[in-house]
Amino acid sequence: MTNLLDGKAMALQIKDEIANEVRALTQQGHRAPHLAAVIVGTDGASMTYVANKEKSSHEAGFTSSVYRMSEQTTEKQLLETVEFLNNDPDIDGFIVQLPLPKHIDEQKVINAISPDKDVDGFTPINIGRMVLGEECFVPATPMGICTLLQRFGIDTAGKHCVVLGRSNIVGTPVANLLSRKGVDCTVTMCHSRTQNLAELTRQADILVVAIGKPEFVTADMVKPGAVVVDVGIHRIEDASRKSGYRIIGDVKHSEVDAKCSWVTPVPGGVGPLTIVSLLQNTMKAYRRNKN
Repeated sequence: MTNLLDGKAMALQIKDEIANEVRALTQQGHRAPHLAAVIVGTDGASMTYVANKEKSSHEAGFTSSVYRMSEQTTEKQLLETVEFLNNDPDIDGFIVQLPLPKHIDEQKVINAISPDKDVDGFTPINIGRMVLGEECFVPATPMGICTLLQRFGIDTAGKHCVVLGRSNIVGTPVANLLSRKGVDCTVTMCHSRTQNLAELTRQADILVVAIGKPEFVTADMVKPGAVVVDVGIHRIEDASRKSGYRIIGDVKHSEVDAKCSWVTPVPGGVGPLTIVSLLQNTMKAYRRNKN
């Protein structure tokens, strides 16, 4: 029987825990935590993500600010906004939503974010601290994946985890986190140029798929009884839907799910935990500022 790693339900539970803490703090006269987001342009997926972040922030009792900038925003203007947010004492943490327009150097913008407000965990200082196992802001999606596995009681010690994808946002950091003491997976990282890919993915007790290709992982690539975490999210045109599209992942769930012991749905799996991880990181930043 396949069990669902229901990220939506888990996110609601964690959000309630955060909201209770915020309520207690504000009743004592403290200000609410403040999470901000900067979005440049009108990318549909980015706008949806930022809207969900804003909604979740309010549900947790946070103050939420969104800085919406046009597609024509210059790199200099964006860097000035980042500097403003770095210096605003009322903002505990902020994100710059990716992707950015092609004329803006993403890494340059990420590097300009104060590590103390980098609740996305993307700056080199936070990434370096994570690799060393030091206190830091962990990237939100990898943090959400680990939270899912931990809270659903998935046995990770000594298990072979195959991570499909090597991005700095998901694949590389989640491979690092899963290999740490206390989680104790043996991790293999694969990517688009890995030879005999299906042979490796079939060895996985836990398969984390973040390759960014719709329905890339098929049933013949998955070991019976594996735990499958699908990080992918793609909008596919679908005239039969009111929205005009449907959401699919990097895994072909119609044929893979039946082989799994546990699997994340898409949507409703990793996505909600990514947003909750942002809230958790913002709470960490808020506590630092409060102390």
